[in-house]
Amino acid sequence: MKGEFYILEFLKHSSPIIQLAWSFSCIFFIIIAMLIMYLKYLRNHLRENEKIKAKYQEDYESYLVTYLYSGNEDGSFSPEQQLIINELKKSVADPFKRKIIISTLLKLRNEISGEIAESIDKLFIKLGLLRYSLAKLRNEKWDIIAIGIRELTQFKIKGVHKIIINNINHPKREVRKEMQLYLVHLYAFKGLEFLNVLETSLSEWDQIQLLEILQLKNDPQIADIKPWLKSSNDSVVIFTLKLAKVYNQFEAKGELIKLLNHKSEDVRVNAISALSHLNIVEAKNILKNNFNERSHEEQIAFLKMMENVYENNDKPFLLEHIHHKSFEIKLLIMEILKHINFEEYTLYEIELKKMLTA
Repeated sequence: MKGEFYILEFLKHSSPIIQLAWSFSCIFFIIIAMLIMYLKYLRNHLRENEKIKAKYQEDYESYLVTYLYSGNEDGSFSPEQQLIINELKKSVADPFKRKIIISTLLKLRNEISGEIAESIDKLFIKLGLLRYSLAKLRNEKWDIIAIGIRELTQFKIKGVHKIIINNINHPKREVRKEMQLYLVHLYAFKGLEFLNVLETSLSEWDQIQLLEILQLKNDPQIADIKPWLKSSNDSVVIFTLKLAKVYNQFEAKGELIKLLNHKSEDVRVNAISALSHLNIVEAKNILKNNFNERSHEEQIAFLKMMENVYENNDKPFLLEHIHHKSFEIKLLIMEILKHINFEEYTLYEIELKKMLTA
């Protein structure tokens, strides 16, 4: 007690700066103590929530497993299934429980396939969860919209693509990506119709994902890619050129050759790559005639093309450019000459070494 009195007396007769410093110290101490207490409460609260969540998840998993293996042979709902549906519907109204039900459905769906997986998709609709996913599409927050589209994709809900495609040019890339994945996951090549009206750019990663899904779908009905090769969106054209390579779209030869004069260098380089993959030799003469007018990247792409479609009569052209200022281009030309005539190649190689050491 005397110690506290002496401290108070000391502060009372101290300078205002010391008094202010002590005041701030006390305030900070109180704030830190309150924050520690709050964090402790928050941690306990989260632990309790996790326990509750785990308990509900265990109950819902039990319900769903029983539901999946108690159906009638004719596909109709058995009395036991109807009881489970009624019980789960009560929980769907609660946002916390609804979130757990959806995550549990997804967990089971990812572990199974075939008719049982389809029964989960039907249950998703039967429980009234579809309207909650659709409601997310009307939300002002972009991340909620993306979650809604993802849920519709995961449960393979068709028939709502006209609503989802409204987000085709959404300002947020994440929403556009989910929309694209929905269409291609559920409709394969037919889902690529969004390319007709896409105004925003398709990133390299988006293109890779779409191609992977299409190849997994193994859809025999390949779309007509010609209109997309004429798109004003360069990223759509580049993606379509990749489609031409993967699916060997030789019938688009005319449109591919026209792209050699496209305003975008990236498009021209990708067009050369596609023409090379398809072994369209008509493009070779076009590129030979204006080789010097092409960019460095185009010249390299063309010479890589020539490695696949070279002929003996290409030798004069190659010799004309053997002294090219680019070392990479010189090496490519030498490699093609080697394939055309190995005996003569050694003479060109000696000449090239003399030039490099001169």
